[in-house]
Amino acid sequence: MPHHHAGRDDVVDLAVIGAGINGLAVARDAAARGLRVVVVDRADVGAGTSSTSSRLIHGGLKYLERYDFTLVHESIRERHLLFRTAPHLVRDYPMLIPSYKGDSRPGPLIRLGLAAFDVMAMNRGRGISRSVSVRKVARRWPTLSRKGLRGAALFHDAQVPWAERLCVELLLDAQRLGARVLTYTTVTGLIVEGDQVRGLRIEDNATGERSEVRAAITVNAAGPWIDRILDGQVKSRRLNGGTKGSHIVVDPFPGAPDTCIFFEAASDQRPIFVFPWQGRYVMGSTDLTYEGDLDEVVASDAEIEYLLAETNRIFPDARLAPSDVLYSIAGVRPLPYTEGVSDNAKISRGHTVLNHAPAYEGLLTVIGGKLTTHRALAEDVTDEVLRVLGRRPRRCLTRERSFPGADTSDWKAFAQDFIRSSPLSGRQSRRLLTLYGVRARRVLELAAEDPSLAHVVDAETGALAAEVVMAVREEGAVTLGDILLRRILVGLGADMGLSAAPACADVAVRHLGWDEARARAEVADYEAELRRFRPRVLATSTSSGSDRRTP
Repeated sequence: MPHHHAGRDDVVDLAVIGAGINGLAVARDAAARGLRVVVVDRADVGAGTSSTSSRLIHGGLKYLERYDFTLVHESIRERHLLFRTAPHLVRDYPMLIPSYKGDSRPGPLIRLGLAAFDVMAMNRGRGISRSVSVRKVARRWPTLSRKGLRGAALFHDAQVPWAERLCVELLLDAQRLGARVLTYTTVTGLIVEGDQVRGLRIEDNATGERSEVRAAITVNAAGPWIDRILDGQVKSRRLNGGTKGSHIVVDPFPGAPDTCIFFEAASDQRPIFVFPWQGRYVMGSTDLTYEGDLDEVVASDAEIEYLLAETNRIFPDARLAPSDVLYSIAGVRPLPYTEGVSDNAKISRGHTVLNHAPAYEGLLTVIGGKLTTHRALAEDVTDEVLRVLGRRPRRCLTRERSFPGADTSDWKAFAQDFIRSSPLSGRQSRRLLTLYGVRARRVLELAAEDPSLAHVVDAETGALAAEVVMAVREEGAVTLGDILLRRILVGLGADMGLSAAPACADVAVRHLGWDEARARAEVADYEAELRRFRPRVLATSTSSGSDRRTP
């Protein structure tokens, strides 16, 4: 179980602050290379920025625009590796890029960029780009606006529909390799002795018990919160300049496309996605300078109206209104602080590993990083940790290492056999495969051992009670929010899992030792957690007024 605390005399090679995708990836890589690792996070794994992305595994096409060829190469390589190591979670994702009169990026420039990208991605993609004429667009995507349309291009990228599960599997693999992960444990301070950082002071959120994790090296991988970790203890320039990105989720609408459409917003030239996702549609994202509370990041009315207006513009039949938004998702990208930037898109999406020596020996801070390149970031961090420790370089193992859900010699054969032999409906079986991969077998085992766990807890998805039990017993979930939003994912349905919440809490009462009082409290806490999504089902009036400017 991830939720435990370290003894007062704990001494490890590496203490990692932050159990987002980057912190977990660092733990996995370092543990695979033989280091003793402890990860600490004040909340659940992947509960911050990692769960607010566009759910795309970018090959790096948009970084060509800034001539960041290093990041493009890295993104292509990491996308290719994820196709192989996490085939249940990452899939080929075609997207249409229409070109309209007045776009800041004319069609010929886009086609040139795609041609260059295809050369760089040779043999490491799932198809080459191709031009699409106005006539073909009209035939294949008839509801797309043809006003000023100059043509289009079809590009192959990748999607991770459940980025939350990517984090869970990094957790599982890091633990399998010997790392310990302490969730719901707050870092109250760094242990600073002279010019040495010797680890962390921590507090268990549930019990209030305080202890220390003494470590040879401490890695600050807290994403947008990196400055907060250092504040008052480590003298440093400002490191994080994260921008706010918001998405909205709607039901299928008139004229909705069956593929991702990647287009330029008329109002500010920002690239926007409209894409099908789990039977619904996601629109996003914004890219705003953000100086507000990092713990209260909420999509503003202005952002929602901006995304709806741009979607309505290219899909004239849509006529989407704010009342159509099921919920919104907002987060802050962990970008490097860059002074005087007028266009946030120009801020680097790469990552750097800052060594605070000689002023603070033993402390590293990770600046930047993105979903696609989490593994490469972790490899760089572990290389630096070994160098600082004075140890010989050790070969990185994560380039070839499959995720736990892909731990089979033939993924396609496993998937076919699972669907054929599963006692569940085809829809339920396919859902289990896309969430758990080969670990879907474990769900069926639990349901077979106790028939009450074969009970459906969510009518929309067909999720089983066994998944609730597995989430807590085997995947580190602590709260109802952990279960619904970051394990079994029914919390990202139309009503954000509110109808399923009581049934899931009841499973926890019957099988996981919760009492009725805790079950009621968890349901109430879950509803409170949802308010930052502004879900329609709660008819919330929450609005964010902390943006420095509107989109």
